[in-house]
Amino acid sequence: MQQKYYYLVNLQYLGFRYHGWQKQPDVKTVELMLNKTLNYILEGKRFKCIAAGRTDAMVSVNQTYIELFLYDEPLQLDGFLELFNYNLPQDIRVLDISETSKDFNIIQHAKLKTYHYYFCYAQKMHPFSAPFMLNIRDNLDLDLMISGAHLFSQMTDFYSFTFRPNNSTKFKGEITSCSIEKNKVLQANFFPEQSYVLKVKGKGFKRQQIRLMMGALIDLGQHKITLDYFKQLIDGKNRIKLSHVAPASGLVLHKVELV
Repeated sequence: MQQKYYYLVNLQYLGFRYHGWQKQPDVKTVELMLNKTLNYILEGKRFKCIAAGRTDAMVSVNQTYIELFLYDEPLQLDGFLELFNYNLPQDIRVLDISETSKDFNIIQHAKLKTYHYYFCYAQKMHPFSAPFMLNIRDNLDLDLMISGAHLFSQMTDFYSFTFRPNNSTKFKGEITSCSIEKNKVLQANFFPEQSYVLKVKGKGFKRQQIRLMMGALIDLGQHKITLDYFKQLIDGKNRIKLSHVAPASGLVLHKVELV
């Protein structure tokens, strides 16, 4: 029986020039670039990578995990991190790599995920900010958006914030915290003088859920919907479908916690 070796890889990447995580035909993805790099530095030895979760096109990740399986021989961990990073593209970085066991499963292991969505409004931002935040040209009722964001922690049925739900989709979930704050996390000298961040922490997010949540908050801040209607969205049993998906470039998977 062939020996199998297991490793947990902690990494981050800027998603602006990638078509998401998952390998796809004819487009550049993060998984594709990781696999190409591993194939080179492992000199063709057999391996497989599984991510803790997938990201959409242009979504960035500050910290997440992948599980790496090797089939021929174990890694020589001394110096491997440096070799890996030396050969990866500049917008992907491995933070740490450690050995794990066959009992660990990156998909089934309980995880808490924290997402950040960065935005500014009213004034046109510097073009260099575009990979990191959404620029909303209109004024926003920020206080109303802050009130709406806090309501998300009451949501247990994610129907209205699930992209293209169908009869087999499971809508139950848990958001442990949600808030809008002044951005003191991500900083650059070309960022607008004031920017903001939606912070969402929870388990088991659906595809494009954070972007649908942000879209609803923008509609609330622009008075396109009322707070009473927003509360109906939070109560998933109303089965209201949403179409405003906020752009991907403001979204960052900030942190994945294995619990």
